[in-house]
Parts: sequence; C-alpha cells; structure tokens
Amino acid sequence: MKPFAVPHTLVLLFGIMSLAYLATWLVPPGAYEMAATGHGKDAVVPGTFQYLESTARLPVWTLLTVIPRAMADAKDIIFSVFIFGGVIAILQATGAIDAAIGVLLRVFQTQWTWLLFGLMFLFATFSATFGMAEEYIGFVGVLLVLCAALKLDAIVAVGTMVIGYAVGYGCAVLNPFTVFPAQEISGLQPGSGFWFRLLMGPPMVLIGFHHLWSYARRTQADPTRSLLFGVKSDVNISGDSFEYPLFRPKHAMVLGGMIMTLVLLVYGVIVHQWYLIELCALFLGLGIFASIVGGLSANHAAETFIKGAAGLTGTALLIGFARSIGMILEEGQVLHTIVHNVSTPLTYLPKEVAAIVMLFIQNLLNFFIPSGSGQAYATIPIMAPIGDLVGIERQVTVLAFQFGDGFTNMIVPTNPVLMGILGIAGIPYDRWFRFIWPLIIKLFIASAIIMVIAIMVGLK
Repeated sequence: MKPFAVPHTLVLLFGIMSLAYLATWLVPPGAYEMAATGHGKDAVVPGTFQYLESTARLPVWTLLTVIPRAMADAKDIIFSVFIFGGVIAILQATGAIDAAIGVLLRVFQTQWTWLLFGLMFLFATFSATFGMAEEYIGFVGVLLVLCAALKLDAIVAVGTMVIGYAVGYGCAVLNPFTVFPAQEISGLQPGSGFWFRLLMGPPMVLIGFHHLWSYARRTQADPTRSLLFGVKSDVNISGDSFEYPLFRPKHAMVLGGMIMTLVLLVYGVIVHQWYLIELCALFLGLGIFASIVGGLSANHAAETFIKGAAGLTGTALLIGFARSIGMILEEGQVLHTIVHNVSTPLTYLPKEVAAIVMLFIQNLLNFFIPSGSGQAYATIPIMAPIGDLVGIERQVTVLAFQFGDGFTNMIVPTNPVLMGILGIAGIPYDRWFRFIWPLIIKLFIASAIIMVIAIMVGLK
C-alpha cells in the first residue's frame, strides 16, 4: 500500500476552488450593505445581512474562466513578486549576504550561543523586511559545517535558519509578500501598524532562540540525546572543511544600499503613502545599484534577475489561483452568507476570544495554503468582514493572518521551503516534528496574548 502523499499546493487550491464553486449551488445567496472606509475600500455594515432571491447559478466553466480573470485582478501583487524575486537574486549573486554571515561566523565562532542568536536574528530580519525564504536554502551547507565544527547536530543548524525565517514572516514589519497584500486586501495603508510589529518581533525571536538553545546545550553535552542519534543519513558533513567567506568593501556598499532602501521604504510608506509601484521602483533601483557596486556585468545581472523572477513563478500562480477562490464566492453571491454564518457564533464571544479563534483558523489554513501571498488572497476577504462584524480592527485581523502564515511554516509538510531544507540536511520529517512542535505551541500562546494586547491598545 502506497503511503499517503500530500497533494501539490496548486492541486489543493484547485480543490478549494471546486468546493467554493459547489458552495455557490448549495449555499443560499445573501449580502450585507456596504459602506466606504477611510482607506478607499468598502466594508460590511453589521446587522444589515439579508438573503437574496434565487439568482442564476455560475456555469461550470467558471472554474476555468475565473483563473485568468483572477490573475488579471491580482496583477499588481503578481508582478511585484516577480520584481522582488529578481532583485533578491541579484543581492544573493553579489555575495554580500554570504559575506555578512561569514563575518558573524568569524567573530563569534568560539561563542556559539551569540553566534547562533546573531544568525537567527539576521534570518528573521531579512524575512521580516525583504520577505526572504527560498533564498536561505543556499546557506544550509554552511550552517551544517559550522554546527558540525561546534559539535552540534543538523537540527540545530536547520533550526537556526527555519525558526529565524518563520518568526520573521510571523512578525513581518514590511514583508512585501505577506504584509502588503494582506493590508491592501483589507483596505489598510500598506506598512501601517509597523511600530507594533516592530515591538513584538524581538520577544518572539527570543522564544524561538531559547527553544533552540536549550536543545543545543542538551545535545552538545550528551550527543545520545540528539533526535538524530542513530539516524543514518546520506549527508556527510565535516566541520574541518569550513571556510569563511571574505567580506569586501563592495559587500559593505551593497549592505549599505539595502539598509538605505529599507529607510526610504519606511519613509515613503509613512510620509508619502507609497504603494507597490513606488516600492517596485525602489527595489529595482536597489538591484541596479547592487549590480554595479557588486561587480556584476550587465548581462550577468539581467540573467540573474530573470532567474530570480522565474523562481517565483509558482508563487505568482498560487496567488492567482487563491484569488480565484474569493472571486467565485463573490460572483456566486455566497461570500457574505458564509461570513454571516461563521461570524454569528463569534459575536457571542468576547472579541478577544473571537480573535484567538481567528488565529487558530489561520494556523489550520496554512497547512493547505502555505504561500503567504496566496493565503492572503484566499482568507483575508473572508476574515476581514468577520472581524468587522465582531468588532475586531482589520489591523488585528491581518496580525492573525501573519501569525498563522508565519509560525506554522516551521511544521507544515506542504511548505516546499521547509521540506527542501530538511532534505538537504538529511533530517527525517518525523524527527524534525518532534523538535519543533513544542515551539509551535509556545508561539501560539504568545501570539494569542499579543492579539489580546493589540485589541486592548486599539491597534489600527
């Protein structure tokens, strides 16, 4: 009997699309009255839901025609994903990020606690701002060799990276793949509320690092307590062969350009209400600057940009398919009916409890839609109106989405980045699961507390 294999994310999304289409035939149509918000978007008016007279049902070929229409509807996000992916590939090609990590390794090699913390914080920072994830796969070998030299197992090496990137996504400050799409869909100013996310990030990193540090200290003292003890692996890593990347002036200039880009991005979003066009232009400027000072030829930079953009084709497709789900429910006039029936039980709960329930739902949904941007388009159109009805600010709804999308990236087997990293490191998924599930519980509790705090301070 063949073991069960989790379907590809695109297959899962098409399955959800099919269920959404089926819902248009089984769920009675209904609608709320809508009112304009201060952000240029419409929001439901609580207490105005009414069932509609039976209308013509969507034809079955809608399942096919909705996909190109959804792609066109989400074109701003899709094309920005290509641009961001191309620029990040150029930054990788300059060697600046590798060299920066090499400096950390050289300075803190004898103090592994601070070294691992610095690396985790660095991964979290790049994920929280530039939305980096797949790009980290290239660092697996470096971390494996480093940890082998420190008598630490592969779980510590992978945990440093995966925990950092997942916490960075969960507490993302200006992540262009999660925060901006979710806020745009919610009708919020892109980048708004960043001060709250900036404050909550460090405590979450500390929780993640304490979990890793406790395991590392325990297994370094007694290797038989390693979750990989006795596990045969085809990965042969020797700590004696590690070489530090050289940090050159050009790398400093590239990193300086990245920092300046972040400063300009924050300034533009807050002061001038920049959005995707301006942000894409800013990233393109960073890519050109990095190519010049990083020593890439024009042809090399162009080829690298195209490869980086092409690497996110899957993400772009997932965004389009995910947007199709919302469009089917909207055009079938059943989205508001679903919102009404889901939100009605929540209205009997304190909004703090309702927010935690929303957080739990987002955690479950990340199993089926691990793409951050795709999940935003699939869930925020439903969650934002529910939040409106139970008195939860849309900024808090976006926060629930961020936590659910980010933290569970460390454990869901549908996450291709996680499974790729584990495969390279030779870590069986069941052993990784035993290591990471207690941290998922800790972060869920912490994120629930933060959700309540966000409601109490009136985060908008």
